[in-house]
Amino acid sequence: MDYEGLIIRPPSEAYSLLLQVTVGCSHNRCTFCGTYRQKKFKIKPVEQIEKDLREARSYGRIEKLFLCDGDAMIIPQPRLEEILLMIKRYLPTLERIGSYANTKSVLRKSVEDIKRLRELGLKIIYLGVETGNAELLKKIHKGATREQMIEAARRIREAGIQLSATVILGIGGIEKSIEHAMDTASLLSEMDPDYVGALTLMLVPQTELFDDYIAGRFVLPDKIGFIRELYLMIANANFTDCYFTSNHASNYLPIKARLPGQKEKILNLIGSVIEDNDVGRMRPEYLRGL
Repeated sequence: MDYEGLIIRPPSEAYSLLLQVTVGCSHNRCTFCGTYRQKKFKIKPVEQIEKDLREARSYGRIEKLFLCDGDAMIIPQPRLEEILLMIKRYLPTLERIGSYANTKSVLRKSVEDIKRLRELGLKIIYLGVETGNAELLKKIHKGATREQMIEAARRIREAGIQLSATVILGIGGIEKSIEHAMDTASLLSEMDPDYVGALTLMLVPQTELFDDYIAGRFVLPDKIGFIRELYLMIANANFTDCYFTSNHASNYLPIKARLPGQKEKILNLIGSVIEDNDVGRMRPEYLRGL
């Protein structure tokens, strides 16, 4: 397989074939993210993608595939359909294709376009939300508004594709901690995703947010502060049927809960950690990672 640079994927795609169809991120301006800073965004040639698929065909039965890098949905619709058709041809046992997306790339496609992608195998889209606070979205250069995220979520769900939204605990620092948690809960309620993954902010050198931290312009919450944000998001969000996790390596308190059914149970667990100031139940710092 031909991979250019660092390749990342969601935790739930741990056993998926990773097929790199773009290099880097089409936005690549978020102040907290250094993942793709060393990559110039491009769409990989179809010939190279087909070469990788010919190799993958020799691996045996493959059921899940993830499209890398940061935003395969930015690929123009005709080209993306061509790639998905090619995947179906080479990997006939495939049951699910997943992809990262950003809000603007989703909004470049109609519901009918996205339905066509579902017909060709795209079953889940991972959308980086980060925060529901309008001021913070501008500050971190997310490139999308709350309203745009809600519309992107509507199109994805109307097309019949599962939606996984990612949020970041601590992205507002101490100053905006409560507002971040509450506004993110309200945004998630309006988006009503199938999955939510809460990550915990880890500062990355050579990013704008890291520079703000070093200069004292950005102050991280303490461990209990991060957990309190998690509590507030879950307590104030209302979902139809959502699997909410904080099981990423960055998190201090890994949790998994089906909401709303397990809401009271998980809030009791998180609340007890906060009330007891029980840092002993949290993941040690040396085990955290991106």
